[in-house]
Amino acid sequence: MSRLIRWYDYITFNVYFLGLTTLSQTMGLITPLLVQQFVGESQKATYYGTFRLFTLMVALLAQALMGMFSDRSTISWGRRRPYILIGTLATAVLTILIGFTAGMEGMVGFWVLFAIGLVQPVASNMSQAAEQGIIPDLVPDEKRGLFSGVKALLEIPLPLILVAFTVGRLVSKGNMWAGLLLAVGVLLLSMLLTMLVPEKPLQEAPAPMNWKPLVRLLAMTGVFTMIILGSGQVVKLVSGLLKDITSPSTLFIIMGLFGLVGMLIAVAMGVWLSVRISLGNSARENPSFTLWVINRLAFLVGAVNLSTFAIYFLQARLGYVKEAAAAPASQLILFVGVFILISTLPAGWLTDRFGEKRMVMIAGLVAVLGTVIALSIPSLPVIYVGGCIIGIAAGLFYTANWALGTLLVPKGEAGRYLGISNLAGAGAGAVGAYIGGPIADFVTAQVPQIPGFGYVLIFSIYGLLFLFSVLALTQVKKVH
Repeated sequence: MSRLIRWYDYITFNVYFLGLTTLSQTMGLITPLLVQQFVGESQKATYYGTFRLFTLMVALLAQALMGMFSDRSTISWGRRRPYILIGTLATAVLTILIGFTAGMEGMVGFWVLFAIGLVQPVASNMSQAAEQGIIPDLVPDEKRGLFSGVKALLEIPLPLILVAFTVGRLVSKGNMWAGLLLAVGVLLLSMLLTMLVPEKPLQEAPAPMNWKPLVRLLAMTGVFTMIILGSGQVVKLVSGLLKDITSPSTLFIIMGLFGLVGMLIAVAMGVWLSVRISLGNSARENPSFTLWVINRLAFLVGAVNLSTFAIYFLQARLGYVKEAAAAPASQLILFVGVFILISTLPAGWLTDRFGEKRMVMIAGLVAVLGTVIALSIPSLPVIYVGGCIIGIAAGLFYTANWALGTLLVPKGEAGRYLGISNLAGAGAGAVGAYIGGPIADFVTAQVPQIPGFGYVLIFSIYGLLFLFSVLALTQVKKVH
């Protein structure tokens, strides 16, 4: 960027993340309730896991692809902003269409929701991939910690607080449409503010398009999806063999072991193969990038899916009925958001002072502690306390991990590399939901005498993945 950094750049460079997360959190409250309405109680987590897998894999492909396109953009009013504008408008229309599915019933409603859900990520990731290139494009290295801190603030705590006070209350009272329209409005407003970013077009036209990376992207997405499907099918096969076992301890140990191994295989092997396919020889030259994505994915499998199944967890563990769970779920989001805010404010400074790796490691260990507390007893206040501690961990992680990632990617290909890093963003929900959902349904049905036992099991697995994220981080050696 040719001019000096100004105070409002910290906002305009990052405000679009506020709109994106507001919309995603809104859909995180509404979509599981729609799936529950369409498929019923006994299979809700399984079908929701399937929905998450395929829609997020579309998101993974779309974000990496759109990142490459925006890297090469020669449009006169900027590399990134045109993609943000078009993607936002398309996302708004598709979100409204999802609202109309609420009037449907049965599997017809589910498959219509599923079809729209496959298209919406293409639009939203057109804009997100472009947005992710703004900091690497325009911000000098020595200020990326602070910019990443503001990004984390606008991406996580503020939209969580906003959704808790507005959308969550509306949905819990059955007013889904008002919640959807509010989220769309926030997205549109954040897009308009992002149009103020002072980016310039590329000075020189890029070389002719190399289509090999596109083929690699397709292969990457296909391989990652097949690994998740394979791991999920093994877990389902194991559950079939255990259908006559009703001992809580036996099921916890066996299903927990296979579920954990399945998720670890999906995380480690999925990322390693996918990055190699997508980047080719470049992946061998920069192994720390692969390890960074593994660290990010393992942490986010835990963090994302604790939120993904929050409504189902509260229904099963504490006895809330359908939409009534949206109220405590939104309160949980509020508490998590506040504590993410508390930790995010100093996280950028701490990251710049003490180093990215150290702060990411602390985040993983704190998240384990929060998970243990949240699962200790079936009490809403205790769950809130655990959520607050996880919120502290997430605030540290989002700031420090992203700052670390921007140091590991080549500056001229930030959109491409950070788009590939969506293996973690999209893959987290896919891995945790597709493998974890059937486990929750099966164990809950097998052990009905312990409320929410299946969700306690998968949440325990997510806690162990926080530990694995720390292990992967220790192998990140090369930081530019």
